[in-house]
Amino acid sequence: MSHGGDGMSRREFVEAAGGAVGMAMAPGALRAPRRRRPPPAGAVLLFQGDSITDCHRDRAVTGPNEPAALATGYPLLVASRLLSEHPDAGLRVFNRGVSGNTVPDLDARWQADTLDLTPNVLSILIGVNDIWHKLNGTFHGTVEQYESGYDALLARTRQALPGVRLVVLEPFALRTGAVTDAWFPEFDQRRAAAARVAGRAGATFIPLQAMFDRLAAQAPPPYWAADGVHPTVAGHGAIARAWLDGVRW
Repeated sequence: MSHGGDGMSRREFVEAAGGAVGMAMAPGALRAPRRRRPPPAGAVLLFQGDSITDCHRDRAVTGPNEPAALATGYPLLVASRLLSEHPDAGLRVFNRGVSGNTVPDLDARWQADTLDLTPNVLSILIGVNDIWHKLNGTFHGTVEQYESGYDALLARTRQALPGVRLVVLEPFALRTGAVTDAWFPEFDQRRAAAARVAGRAGATFIPLQAMFDRLAAQAPPPYWAADGVHPTVAGHGAIARAWLDGVRW
């Protein structure tokens, strides 16, 4: 006897339905999304850094949770996930990345753009311009100065905001576009310096270089960062996922 009008026998229908149920019960199938522990009520999350964080944000919009202020990169993707998961938490998310910044540039604007916002969670991605601008002759900082300056910046932050949760994202570069052999081995030394800074500051460290190296084996480097530095939509998605996987309230 056929089931319905599609010519499938009753036996075939039962076997097919049973197979679908088996797939649904397989490990990982139809698994409910993992909910995160809610952030503290009214928590402030601040993203700091250079153009990778900036993403052409609208400087005229300064309030939290505003799409124009969060721009189009990983801060927006992280914020949208957290805000949708915790609508009652009163979470306030800011983006204060500035294109072209180095560690000394962060230090020069740190009071107004960071400390005055009193973040509960401060996320920083900085280091690409410290070598890029050095290579083009507009900056002369050494690896040692990058590390000591970054150390001082986080120590200053800890002193002003003793309870702040620090998140340090590893600088990354893919060998394409602007990224040439001239970047290495100094860029790798700067990545290692960022990891040491995070460790001394008790920060959560988000490793990005190894992640992008793995991703570059799946799709060419320009798919993730067209010039080797600035992420594409896919690249920003990867950073947001790494951030969300690495940071817990």
